[in-house]
Amino acid sequence: MGTELLAPLDLAFWHLESDAHPMHLGALAVFAPAPGPARGADAETVLELLGTRAAAIPRLRMRVRDVLLPVGGAAWFVDKDFDVHRHIGRVRLTGAEARDGDGDGSGGFMAGATRLAGELMERPLERGLPPWQMYVIGGADGGPFAVLVKLHHALADGMRAVAIGAGIFDEIAAAGRPRAGAPARRARTVPPRSWMPGPRQVAGLALGRIEDLGRAFGVGASMVRASRLDPRGTPALTASSSGTRRLATADLDLEAVRRIRRAAGGTTNDVLLAVVAGALRRWMRERGEPLPDEDPRALVPVSRRRPGQAAASGNKLSAYLLGLPVGEPDPWRRLALVRTAMDRNKSAGPFRGAGAVAVLADQLPSLAHRFGAPLAGNAARMLFDVLVTSVPLPRSALSLGGCPLRAVYPMAPLARGQSLAVALSTYGGRVRVGLVADGKALPDLDRLASCADDEVAELLALLTTR
Repeated sequence: MGTELLAPLDLAFWHLESDAHPMHLGALAVFAPAPGPARGADAETVLELLGTRAAAIPRLRMRVRDVLLPVGGAAWFVDKDFDVHRHIGRVRLTGAEARDGDGDGSGGFMAGATRLAGELMERPLERGLPPWQMYVIGGADGGPFAVLVKLHHALADGMRAVAIGAGIFDEIAAAGRPRAGAPARRARTVPPRSWMPGPRQVAGLALGRIEDLGRAFGVGASMVRASRLDPRGTPALTASSSGTRRLATADLDLEAVRRIRRAAGGTTNDVLLAVVAGALRRWMRERGEPLPDEDPRALVPVSRRRPGQAAASGNKLSAYLLGLPVGEPDPWRRLALVRTAMDRNKSAGPFRGAGAVAVLADQLPSLAHRFGAPLAGNAARMLFDVLVTSVPLPRSALSLGGCPLRAVYPMAPLARGQSLAVALSTYGGRVRVGLVADGKALPDLDRLASCADDEVAELLALLTTR
């Protein structure tokens, strides 16, 4: 793999980063002991296996360096001094945290793992190295353990992160190895092709560029109209950044969510967005905070990847803006409002509207990202209050060193001016919710996680009376 320029959106994420706002994605993967007498590998063996498999993933050997052209640009280069041991580590739990729980999301083990993961998510990735890190979090050998994965957003969006990170699992790693005795693959010969575009290609590129610029102009105008010069929302969601991070997790019954979706119509994601709105409402009321006059806005990322593009490099994102109806007291009415708003967003498409800020970023030159990132980052709070994203995971059962994967909790970065990001994934018959928050602004994040489960329970209970 040779040199590769960072795409405009990747470059934007690279320059948006600061010490208080690291721009890495994360995932906390929780593993149970292996079945049988062996009860799984010890932590050092898992760490060695993790390093071997991570080192075999070509993208994880790349680092970012500035380039002369385009001015202000950067590119991915193979790190000739790559050492996987600079990217992996072990963090031990002690006492009751190390012994309690069996990796199913309960007990002191999960409390300890999420506490440590939150602390580790505070630390920015070292920019002179390939921008990723993995940690094995555990206690006693043979017990449950977790793996925290951190990938810079410039390296991957959610789908791309899954495609990269999947290489650490037994099943994916085994599928990538050649069978013993199998003939080596012959490289396909591709005839040389001139890099000079022909007249038709030039015309096509010009028309595409005009179309892209027109689309970006429309997005920019929508952003200006949607921006709030004096945003007033929930104080905890708009608090000044402390640079600290806290992580909380929730596990929602997937079958319950699907029952609600079948009764209400729409999509599973509509139900989950309504659950987030309801959880925020419950949490605000428990805190004794008045409900905001204006519903908080969620930025809901949308993948622009076509089928089969999961492994393609770079970020391919857009987003929708959605008002979370926390002021509506009826859970089913909240769900109806979310469904209507999302239908409207989908009808307009991912290339229109103020939420499509990533489409605008794709049209800006490198120099604009380098010097305009602080301004763009500070403007985020005028556009939205909270990020709510869904990350698709493989449906098949996965394991690491023979230890079955029990849960994966995705984590999204916090933009400037935001104190909370919500990420959701489905695995093992549950919806796994990862909540990342500013540690000082939301010290009661665990209660917000519990409110999500309460909201699903209430929707399900009301379903029998409809």
